[in-house]
This record gives sequence, structure tokens and C-alpha cells, in this order.
Amino acid sequence: MLGGFRLDLSIVLMLIVTCLIVFIVAKMATRNLSVENPGKMQNFMEWAVEFVRNIISSTMSMEKGKHFVGLGLTMIMFIFVGNMLGLPFSIVTDYHDPAKAHIFGQEIVSVTEGLQKSHAEGVGVVWWKSPTADLGVTMGLALVVFLLSHGIGIVKNTKAYFKHYFQPFVFFFPINIIETLSKLLTHGIRLFANIFAGEVLISTIMGLSKLGIIGTVMSIPLLMAWQGFSIFIGTIQAFVFTILMMVYLSQNVESHEEHEH
Repeated sequence: MLGGFRLDLSIVLMLIVTCLIVFIVAKMATRNLSVENPGKMQNFMEWAVEFVRNIISSTMSMEKGKHFVGLGLTMIMFIFVGNMLGLPFSIVTDYHDPAKAHIFGQEIVSVTEGLQKSHAEGVGVVWWKSPTADLGVTMGLALVVFLLSHGIGIVKNTKAYFKHYFQPFVFFFPINIIETLSKLLTHGIRLFANIFAGEVLISTIMGLSKLGIIGTVMSIPLLMAWQGFSIFIGTIQAFVFTILMMVYLSQNVESHEEHEH
């Protein structure tokens, strides 16, 4: 609890780790820029920038979309790193005594409530996991995109923005509102569901080791296969989130009449 609000400290820590990794990678890639002899990190960053530019150009003209290159690059790197963090390992702390469920002088409310309600022998807290496996994080990212895209629409194309809610007929207004809100929900939930499901299955596979030697032997190839698939899913979801963000931005940067044509 902080100021009356419940904060998941593990998610806050993982968000900080994700930001640090993205910052360090970007810093290393731009530290010694060279035209004649670019390093591997510079080549990677140039490829990433070009990849984002191609995403933008597929949704809008680069004249209008060039301002979103930095946003797109930051978003796709942040989500990709966040998706990957929970794959290699996890750090879990088990608490058995509510009196000891404190960190930085603050009570870990989820642990104390869990011990009191379920009367369980212990409650585990996962400290190292993918931040994008938390609905609050993915919906927060989706909300940023939602507010940015609609804010741009209101400022840049005020008349066309409000007009499209009443097209093709006035009585379509409620349907258009529902469609707009559904984009926010699906944008965030899609990312959360894919990453969360992947981590749950990894935990289930690792739980096979409790069945003894046979379970351990069975879990190794399953874990390797699923982690490889999770890398693929995490990469695809970072791409999908970013391209949808550009689609939503393009719908409001350009007037809806231009977008339809």
C-alpha cells in the first residue's frame, strides 16, 4: 500500500529493469556512431529504426508518420524486452508468517491477506517475471496509445474526428463509441493474455519436476520447446502491439475521409 493505493512492487521493479535494459541497449548502440565502420550494436539499432519506419509507412505517409519513429522504436523495444524477461528464470519468495511479510518497511498486503483468508502454509511472491504478464501494465500502455491517438485526432482533425462517430448514419453513434472503446480493451488484453498464458504454462511444466525423476526428465524437453515458442510469441506480440498503435494513430492523424480513400 502506498498513499492508499495498492502497488505491485514486483511489477514496479520489473518495469524499472525493463526501462534500464532498453536504455542501456540504446546507449550502447549510439555511443560510438560511425558511418564508415559501424559496430554491431549500431547496425542493430539502424535495422530496428528501419523496421519501425516500414511499419509506419505501411499505415500512413512518412511525411505525417516520421514524428512517431521514436515512439514506435521505444514501444517495440520496451514490449519485446518486457515479454522476454520472464522466460529464462523466476525469483519466488515464500512467506509463512504475516508478521514477516514486509519490504522496505511496507506491508505486502497480498501476502497477509492470502495467509489470513486461505489459512495456507505459505504464500509465494514472484519477484522476477514479465511485466507485460500483468493486465495493469498492458492496459496502461494501451491507454497511452488511446489517449495519444484520440488527442491528436481532436487537435489535428477536429471536424472529421467528431463527424466519423455519426457515420454512416446518426443512429450508428452508440455502435461507433463501442467500437472505439473495444479497440482500447483488445489492444491491452491481447498482449496480456498471450504473455500471461505463456508464463502460466511454463510454471506448469516446471511443476512436473515435483513428480520425481520421470517428471524432471519429461519437463526438460517440454520447457525448452515452450520457451522457444514463447520467444516467437513475445516477438510477434511486440510487433502486433506496435503496428496496431500506428494504425490507430494513422486513423486520427489523417482525416477519416483520407483514410477511407
